[in-house]
Amino acid sequence: MPAESLDDTLRIYADVLRHPHLPDDQFEDAVKVCVQELASLEDDLAQRTLLELKRRHFPEPYGRNTLGTLEALRDVSMSDVSRHFRTHFHPAGSILSVAGKVDWPRIVDVVGESLGDWDVPAAPPVVPTPAPGGSVHLPHDSQQTHIAIAYPTVTYRDPDYFQARGAVGVLSDGLSSRLFREVREIRGLCYTVYSSLHSLRDQAAVVTYSGTSAERAQETLDVTIDLLRDLRFGIDEQELARLKIQIRSSLVMQQESSRARASAIAGDWYHLREVRTLAQVQERIEALTVASINEFLSEHPPYRFDVVTLGSQPLEIHE
Repeated sequence: MPAESLDDTLRIYADVLRHPHLPDDQFEDAVKVCVQELASLEDDLAQRTLLELKRRHFPEPYGRNTLGTLEALRDVSMSDVSRHFRTHFHPAGSILSVAGKVDWPRIVDVVGESLGDWDVPAAPPVVPTPAPGGSVHLPHDSQQTHIAIAYPTVTYRDPDYFQARGAVGVLSDGLSSRLFREVREIRGLCYTVYSSLHSLRDQAAVVTYSGTSAERAQETLDVTIDLLRDLRFGIDEQELARLKIQIRSSLVMQQESSRARASAIAGDWYHLREVRTLAQVQERIEALTVASINEFLSEHPPYRFDVVTLGSQPLEIHE
């Protein structure tokens, strides 16, 4: 938004947060929109595969599909929504992150005026239950097969997070990464393949996805898992040099985007209760060495794979 609109926008958001109308005559249409969003997943097979992987890998409720389930949407009522608002919308733990041309003391004053007297009891604590884990196949009559793999790693607030991030970068950042070169370019097994590090506050995973044809699916899975397991043998200097160039470029792009910077600030505060500057992040990246990443990989090798496949035929996971 234009910088001069910030004060008015914050006041509007505060009013929406604290005094939503929740009109009865709009409830049915709202549910229909939610059902349509959920139905759209039927055509997004990659997303369906990844959602099932997260459900199996992360403890309940942290692995849930945020779109909900069709059964729950059919049963929900307006009174349920109102009760949820009264119970769960509260200031405790809320984070406001702003980046751009801002007057910070002015923002503090506006937030204090709009939200300073927002006093609502905190919601009941979330009690997670263990994740089911393991491997599962989702049958779907298609010429394509979707493969998603997760294994545990360190969280964002762990001192070794950037070592883990460096290892994942060697796997998946750029056209010279191991997964792209070996699985797609050299062997021609799939049309897309990547890994990313997904961190909750107390648990994290490296998530790998590939989309391929049904006839090449088993080989794609075998080669991908072999590459993940081979990480324990370490990386080399050329891989680290390419990774640092790739990450420097992404940091420059983030510096140009207020939206990206605001998101990073909120994420830092959620995980760390402090905010790292881009210079501090770059310093962590530049401090990475082949020895430090290889030491991390020897102590935290990829293990305990959870696997979800979606396609016409189930696949075998070889030990």
